[in-house]
Amino acid sequence: MTTEKKPAPAEDGWRVGVLHSRSGATGVTESEHFFGTALAIEEINGLGGVLDRPLLPVAYDPKGDADEYRRLATRLLLEDEVNVIFGCSRSSSRKAVLPVIERNNALLWYCSFYEGFEYSSNVIYTGAVPNQNSVQLAAYLLKNRGRRFFLIGADYIFPRESNRVMREMVEQHGGEILDEVYVPLEASEAQLQDVMRDIADAQPDVIFCTIVGQSARRLYQIYREHGLDPQRMPIASLSMVEEEVRMTGADACAGHITSATYFSSLKNECNDRFSALWRKRYGDRPTSMWSEAAYSQVHLFARALERSGSLDTRKLVNAVRSVRFESPEGPLSIDAENNHTFLTPRIGVCRSDGQFDLLWEGAGPVKPDPYLSTFGFSEFWLS
Repeated sequence: MTTEKKPAPAEDGWRVGVLHSRSGATGVTESEHFFGTALAIEEINGLGGVLDRPLLPVAYDPKGDADEYRRLATRLLLEDEVNVIFGCSRSSSRKAVLPVIERNNALLWYCSFYEGFEYSSNVIYTGAVPNQNSVQLAAYLLKNRGRRFFLIGADYIFPRESNRVMREMVEQHGGEILDEVYVPLEASEAQLQDVMRDIADAQPDVIFCTIVGQSARRLYQIYREHGLDPQRMPIASLSMVEEEVRMTGADACAGHITSATYFSSLKNECNDRFSALWRKRYGDRPTSMWSEAAYSQVHLFARALERSGSLDTRKLVNAVRSVRFESPEGPLSIDAENNHTFLTPRIGVCRSDGQFDLLWEGAGPVKPDPYLSTFGFSEFWLS
């Protein structure tokens, strides 16, 4: 049974939780989440807050550990009197905190793309689901790069589900999966070298990679060390974006392909403003899908809070379904049917300077379909 939880008093401000890892296997990407969240909170407070009250963040570092996510989420809700949490990155961490969130009738804002096939009335999902990134990537690769795929992933929920979806799309449209291999989240050098030797032997047209973190960065470096050619056999990813590229080395990533809803090279007024704020606050660290999604969801929350005037979960959820935010990636709004976000899909190729050139861009925001109820991608078959 769900326990009704009274939100913390708001006389002095709106208390919110921030639960992103600054260390551990996904410390790089979740630090991006943290920085984007912090930037949005600072910006909103600098403009007077929400209804003349500042956002008051309470932040913890779970260090990438699922048990710590659960423990710290419990601490935020029960001891810190927080009712709204911006947090988690991997599906494993989201699923670790979800029972705590639902039991206390709190609200989690989750900005990472993920494998879909989930709904909770206590979660606002602002990251892409497969019909907003994987579907378009599969269509582009099959049409432009070839039909022989090699799937490589880390051994946890998201890669396995993403590879299942990619396999079904590729095989339904005449492609072939040569192999599907998994390595630990923090894979050893020997394990990554073995995988790259298998790839070199198989000679696929495309490598679809759902390894993340340090293991992914090292895989791209090993690819280059093996002298493989991205023009003939690119790595295609959903996660290798600007900050990861910077840490990997742009020379190791140039020519490889990423499907994402945001690239820092986008040309629009909102992105220009976001990029200027980011540079002023963080220097030459690049913006990325990770930081932009975190930044934008806080602004979406602030608009919902302004409308609801309350941190009550039901009132906030009802309000966010009626608001819109012109974000650096494009217009954002929440689908009332599933609490996921309308997002614009894009496919980019990494340049030698670490930025991305667009290979394809959707005409506008795509309705989220987390259960892939309309499976197939004829509408995305790119000319």
